[in-house]
Amino acid sequence: MQQLDPTDRKYLELLSEKFPTMQSAYTEIINLEAILNLPKGTEHFVSDVHGEYEAFEHILNNCSGVIRERVDDVFSMELTSEEKADLCTLIYYPEAKLRRLHQQGVATEEWYAITLMRLVRLARRLSDSYTRSKVRKAMPVAYAYIIDELLHISPDEREERLAYHRRIVDTIIDTGSADDFICSLASLIKRLAVDHLHFVGDIFDRGPHADRIIDRLMEYHSLDLQWGNHDIVWMGAAAGSEACLAAVIRNNIHYDSLNILESAYGVSLRELALFAESTYVQQDGMTPLEKAISVILFKLEGQVIMRHPNWHMEDRLLLDKVDASRGTVRIGEKDYKMRTSEFPTLDASDPYALSDEERQIMNGLMQSVRSSQKFRSHIGFLYEKGSTYLVSNGNLLFHACMPMNEDGTFRTVRHQDKLLSGKNYYDYADRLARRAWHEHDQMSLDWMWYLWCGRFSPLSGRTVKTFERTYLEDKSTWVEPRDPYFGLIEDPEVCKRILVEFGLDPERGHIINGHTPVHASEGESPLKSGGKLIVIDGGFCQAYRKTTGIAGYTLISDPRGMRIKAHRPFGSIEDVLDLNADITSDDDRFEVRVTPLTINDTDTGKQIRAQLSDLRALLDAYRTGELPERASKK
Repeated sequence: MQQLDPTDRKYLELLSEKFPTMQSAYTEIINLEAILNLPKGTEHFVSDVHGEYEAFEHILNNCSGVIRERVDDVFSMELTSEEKADLCTLIYYPEAKLRRLHQQGVATEEWYAITLMRLVRLARRLSDSYTRSKVRKAMPVAYAYIIDELLHISPDEREERLAYHRRIVDTIIDTGSADDFICSLASLIKRLAVDHLHFVGDIFDRGPHADRIIDRLMEYHSLDLQWGNHDIVWMGAAAGSEACLAAVIRNNIHYDSLNILESAYGVSLRELALFAESTYVQQDGMTPLEKAISVILFKLEGQVIMRHPNWHMEDRLLLDKVDASRGTVRIGEKDYKMRTSEFPTLDASDPYALSDEERQIMNGLMQSVRSSQKFRSHIGFLYEKGSTYLVSNGNLLFHACMPMNEDGTFRTVRHQDKLLSGKNYYDYADRLARRAWHEHDQMSLDWMWYLWCGRFSPLSGRTVKTFERTYLEDKSTWVEPRDPYFGLIEDPEVCKRILVEFGLDPERGHIINGHTPVHASEGESPLKSGGKLIVIDGGFCQAYRKTTGIAGYTLISDPRGMRIKAHRPFGSIEDVLDLNADITSDDDRFEVRVTPLTINDTDTGKQIRAQLSDLRALLDAYRTGELPERASKK
């Protein structure tokens, strides 16, 4: 008989503390084998919400149409379209819908009895995809026992059990707890409809309520985040990058969304505003506040660029080429007329140095950011749940791009005397972003700015022309050359090369991106390379809807395959409550599984199989006498 390796023996001894007998080990093996055969959980992919809280909240509540589909499945032959829409709206917004129903006199005892049983039936259907243990954990604690009783019924006791269930429902109504119970069932249904949420970047900027989106995500049962460029600049600001903070403030001025800084996060802009009003005038179509922060931003960006000549971004040093007396700037070999000639703090001998007042303002702003507990809590959440990329269930998720050369090879970027490309570049970017949060060293903080808008940033993927877009009316200068990646993703071989780089199956895997709005109105498809790559930025942000023609894409991955959901513009939550005006979604199932996927086909399945291997090794050790069984603890 071959003896156990000392390392294996030590591990099995530790495992035996949890499974001290043969019976406990094979009981767990039976349990895990059963789990492997359950249907794969539904994954929900969302991207580029950009502060549009109401639309995002609705997408979460209707699970990109999954709730409506399940209602159709269960009640297709019983309910009218209007009745099904009423039920969906009740599930999406139970508290608000119930208030309206009470006002309309609809919420009678008969209505409660019918509605509660319908919600129970829907929850029962959804619970079939999970173990009873997982369903119990998802239940609101206050009603967990009652809901558990209502969800389970067997054919041989159907009539008796239904009578028992009706008595439970009658008691819920009699005790006046029906509203609370409906809210609990609605919460459970939404929880069971989607097993996991993937947020593929860009929570911040443009829309006004990124803070409320993060509050909502912090409550969500299971999710991951891939950082977008509009997230990383806020993260850089919170970590201590002055250039990132100035960019954040300028963005919020530009998008008229300063409330998130001042009201939500308590970052005071009063000193900046007073300085702007006393230093600049309202003319040229630019406000004093915009002028003040823009000059500060381009000075700070210039300092970052000059500290890192290896980035080769000298062509972005434009402030020193401004001729304020003529109101022009030289770019390349040409002088361009500027929108304003007001640059009172620009020192020709040291153009990238902040004036004493500008330095005082930035010190005050940084202190205000450091003092904002809510801001730091939100950014800490992005670090905890987020990363530059994620490999999940055979798919590769990242926000923007894989920097590439025109020939389809991975671009090599030099940083800190390291040559970086492909997966190594992404891993390095992730490490430095985390170091900036914990160490606050200047090099890492500068890197956060580079990830926001650097020429070969994997989170941006273009040459950012903020200076030209701020000061020049000649829109030909606004064009931002994009990384070759965006032109190469129509080539399946390029997509396969990227998947292989991250250790994924090039035939079965997918790349999932956001970042670049899909021009659906012009016939552009979110599916690239025959569905090998999926772009799910379709215009949640209202500013993009004229360009995209829709109000966002989301992606659903379920046991039957994958489908892209194209959403039509969302009116308001009031419209949903009053008119049942759900978001209309076009469904394109581009990948169909002949055999439905199970847990065995997922990353969780891989982990379970590893656990099973260990448990079987422990059983063998018990059977052969290599390890003694332990006495069960009383």
